[in-house]
Amino acid sequence: MALSWIPEGGEVLIQGASRGIGLEFVRQCLAEPGVGTVWATCRDPGNAPDLQALARASGDRLRLVALDCTDEASVRRAADQVREADGRLHLLVNAAGLLHDRGRGIRPEKRLEDVTPEALTALFQVNAAGPLLVARHFRPLLAHGDPAVFAAISARVGSIGDNGKGGWYAYRGSKAALNQYIRTLAIELRRRAPAVTCAALHPGTTDTDLSAPFQASVPAGQLFEVERTVTQLLQVMAGLGPEDSGGFFAWDGQPIPW
Repeated sequence: MALSWIPEGGEVLIQGASRGIGLEFVRQCLAEPGVGTVWATCRDPGNAPDLQALARASGDRLRLVALDCTDEASVRRAADQVREADGRLHLLVNAAGLLHDRGRGIRPEKRLEDVTPEALTALFQVNAAGPLLVARHFRPLLAHGDPAVFAAISARVGSIGDNGKGGWYAYRGSKAALNQYIRTLAIELRRRAPAVTCAALHPGTTDTDLSAPFQASVPAGQLFEVERTVTQLLQVMAGLGPEDSGGFFAWDGQPIPW
């Protein structure tokens, strides 16, 4: 099983769990009999019907927590709630992400003239600063001496070396920033919490709301169902060791150039 490396009763937290990849992480972690409590966070758990249904079916194993990664006070409160429940996390996955928001007029830029301060601010807050704030406040819950993983869902388009098409300024830039944060965090945790492995993960193009407007251009066989994506990413994480901390890996375990 992909999570067999987590000790019996070990705990997991999925940040951005109301839908898509995050929600599927919750489902698959709950399906692992050795995992104890699964913490699922999102901005408004009371308005997340799929999470609510999972909670009703899972009893005390699934705990829902409000966390808005763009609001540090919210991140701090969520960490305090887990800490007060004696949470010791062995896996923390940052799955929240933003690419487009029709209501705010945010969409991937095709040319320089499409760049807006609003999109830059929003995407950097969610995709880059958010996971870093989560790391800041949840680090003590991972630093218990047992192997643990702090993972963030990145994207291949955040690779500077792999960028051959241009465009998508805010999304590319925010994911590149996320990758740098993960790398920098890994260097610090080698001193402060050497059993914690940090990783940026590219899930592949997955059939979610985030990718929906762009799926028509995805080559046949390269659009993954969300179940496949999460299964693959859990397998990648299971194969990571301290020597891999700070790396950027694709869904098949292959390293991606910075």
